[in-house]
Amino acid sequence: MTELRLAGVSKRYGDTETSTTAGESEAEAIALQNVDLTVNDGEFFTLVGPSGCGKTTTLRTIAGFEEPTTGTVTFDGDPMTGVPPEDRDVGVVFQSYALFPHLSVAENVSYGLKFRAPPAGLTVDERVRELLELVDLEGMGERDPAQLSGGQQQRVALARALAPAPELLLLDEPMSALDARLRESLRRQLSRIQSELDITTVYVTHDQAEALAISDRLAVMHDGEIEQIGRPKDVYREPDSRFVAEFVGDNNVFDGRVVDHDGERATVAVGETQTRVTLAGVPTDATHIAACVRPGALRRETTQNQLTVDIETTEFLGERVRVHGHWNSVPIVLRLAEPPSGETCSVGFEPEAAHVISSSET
Repeated sequence: MTELRLAGVSKRYGDTETSTTAGESEAEAIALQNVDLTVNDGEFFTLVGPSGCGKTTTLRTIAGFEEPTTGTVTFDGDPMTGVPPEDRDVGVVFQSYALFPHLSVAENVSYGLKFRAPPAGLTVDERVRELLELVDLEGMGERDPAQLSGGQQQRVALARALAPAPELLLLDEPMSALDARLRESLRRQLSRIQSELDITTVYVTHDQAEALAISDRLAVMHDGEIEQIGRPKDVYREPDSRFVAEFVGDNNVFDGRVVDHDGERATVAVGETQTRVTLAGVPTDATHIAACVRPGALRRETTQNQLTVDIETTEFLGERVRVHGHWNSVPIVLRLAEPPSGETCSVGFEPEAAHVISSSET
């Protein structure tokens, strides 16, 4: 197993000041900015964020396909600067799978052993059979990749990456092209394989639900920086920033002015009409705050902090109904057991259900 550490990693493309014919200067493109993170031995760690946030650049920097402009990447304390990808003892699964169409399934898997002997004294054929069994593809070694489904091709790519028994496994959105049901099935299988092998794994995805479901810990990235690192339930329940609150799952975010403190609770005026709500966890020196309440905490039977939501759209989700609307100029999302019967819906939330994202004294 390997402990992975990135310290102050930045990646910039282009010159800091490139002269143009008009005498102006072009700022360099910043892909990563001061990224610090540690992935522990045997941990399943996920980088999640929107397109262009820097998560794939981070993965490519770990793999050695990119060199950081500043900062260091270390494996078990050993610096990786100047170490080529083939010498880093990593297995990589790409978004496109990158299988060789002219090779059979077994030959694709054994290609991972082209430059390294199989582990534990196994022959190449024994290692291939072992891996095909691990990814539930027994008996398919002679097939061509074109004869496989997308999910099966993904598992072949995973087996190929695992063939030389790497210390670190890197996966770049490997399930993005699959349908939702297959993604859910394969992520459970991937989690099982990772746990069985106890291999340090870094997974890249833009899918927040996937990141929450599969990770030991995750990092939410935005504009080349890490906004928050933590366990899935902590990031979901206690986002550190407005971006994290709005990106990770449905959320209701609002700004307010603190008008009174009473012990551990505070009265906050929200929206155009300065409607009062009571919140817990507001710093005693705060005069303005940003807070969030998850849709599931807004309930019809709760009598505290009553909100009357003007309904705009309703989505049937099976066991639940998602309702979009507005309360006091604030966009609101609800998750209810049954759809509302009218144009408005009254809900409430407990003061402790709100999470204060930020506060200020001005």
